Parts: sequence; C-alpha cells; structure tokens
Amino acid sequence: MVRVAVLTYRRPDDLAAILPELSREADAARAAGWDADILVVDNDPQASAREVVTAAGVSYVHEPEPGIATARNRALDESSDCDLLVFIDDDERPIEGWLVLLLEAYRRYGCAVVGPVISRFDGEPDPWIIDGGFFTRRRMPTGTEITVAATNNLLLDLGEVRALDLRFDAEFGISGGSDTVFTRQLVQRGGRMVWCDEAIVYDVVPANRATRDWVLRRALRSGSCWSASSRHLARTPGERLRWLAADFGSGLARVAGGLVRMAAGVVARDRGLRAAGARNLARGTGLVAGVFGYRYFEYKRTGPTNG
Repeated sequence: MVRVAVLTYRRPDDLAAILPELSREADAARAAGWDADILVVDNDPQASAREVVTAAGVSYVHEPEPGIATARNRALDESSDCDLLVFIDDDERPIEGWLVLLLEAYRRYGCAVVGPVISRFDGEPDPWIIDGGFFTRRRMPTGTEITVAATNNLLLDLGEVRALDLRFDAEFGISGGSDTVFTRQLVQRGGRMVWCDEAIVYDVVPANRATRDWVLRRALRSGSCWSASSRHLARTPGERLRWLAADFGSGLARVAGGLVRMAAGVVARDRGLRAAGARNLARGTGLVAGVFGYRYFEYKRTGPTNG
C-alpha cells in the first residue's frame, strides 16, 4: 500500500490545485499495479481544509497541535497499514507520471527515494534573487546516494522507518529542520536514500517569498537548523564537538567567502556576485550562530490558534 501525504496549513487555493493532480498520479500508480491513496493532514486548529478535501474525495485527518513535525508524525501514524509513504508539499505540482517514477526507483533500489523540486514564480521575481540562485536546488544523476533530504518530494519505506525507530522530532516543529534531522538520522542508523532525477515536482513560489528579506532569512534559518541538527544527532560529547567544530569552520568559510563575493560584486558591478555573496553570508552566519544555540523559528504562529 502506497500513501501520498500532503500537509497543509491555511492554503485552500493551493490544496484545491494539487489534489486533482495527486488523484491523477494515484490513478496512474494503480494502473501500474500499485495500491495507492491520498491523505491530507490539516494542521490548522480550526480545520479550515476540511471542506476542500471533502470536495476532492480524498482522505482527511485533522491534527490541531501546532508544528510541522507533529503533522508529519500524524501522517506516519495514519499510515501504519501502509508499506510506503510519499510526502509532497501543498504548494507543489507534480509532473505527469511523478508517483510511478518514484515507485519504480524504489523497486529498483529498495530504499527511500528523493526527487527534485524546481521553483516557479507567481509573478516576476527580483532579478537579484534569480542571479543569487536562491531557489536553485541541487540535481544529481538517478541512483546517487544522498545523506539528507527535505520532505517536499520524498518516498519512505515504512518498514525501514519502523525498524530504525524514526520519528520527526517536535523540537524542530516550529523552527523547521525536523526533516533534516529525520533523514540524517535515517542514514546514521543504517538506512539509505537515493536520488531520482526524473520524478520532478514544481514549487509555486508566491510573491511574498520572492523577496530579498525572505530568502536571506531562509538561508539564515537553513544554516542554524543544520548546526542544531548536528548537535541533536551527536551520540557522544566527542562526536558533538567534532560536528559542531566542522559546522563552525564551514560557517566561517561561508561568511568569509560571502563577504569576498559581495565586495567583488560591488567593484565589478556584478549583481550575481553580490547576491550569491549575500546568500553565502546568511547561510554561514546561520551555521555559526547555530553552533552557539541560535534558532530562527520560521513556523512560529501568531495570534489565536483556536476558538
């Protein structure tokens, strides 16, 4: 049994757009011999997604406890009768055949499978953001083994997840990074993940994220979460010291490299160098700050959460 899980929080338009596409993908998987269904986990305390999901005719569960890690764990718990669980974000759109491509890769390699995410912009972004590569993600040949992944295009072997006793850590539920910890831990405990470059999903970037402030804060958060995950995953004081020292050194190198690129960009009047330098500086600052316990809580909610 294959379950595709979508976590959502107050994005009714995105949800209404992706669910028909996921139904298409589940139909294709069933035609290829897989038993597949779709589950939406609504993390809004007010259960605002219920109507959209019901209209789409797919399974719905309400997880009122705030935090993306809690919602991810609810997807795991609701999939106790499944063999495979595929995570995709509600603001993404899969290519036709995406799910079958992930499943074929799983059949070939017998382990967790990760696919690429390509950004599309809802409106024309600042050229500075494009030149800085802020939304350009890594791509690798299919079959490449990797050691960390996000849950925005991820197939998990639930038998392996259970055997390795893996859960998404609520400590990272508001800051983000629970998927980083989860996948690093999967590999640390003897699991494997491989890349499937053909199984593409497109990430729809709204205008409020295609800003200089947002992308630099995301780079800072990414760096600090990596250092926090190193601290969390270390099994001995010596290992923690080695990992944090490596993160500190990497952070300093990124800060220095970022400053050099920014200065060179100013001298050469090269927008790309300035933007890439700012990205490296923000990521490096996050790495260094994370070594000393700094956390940026990207998913912190404001205002009332119930009633």
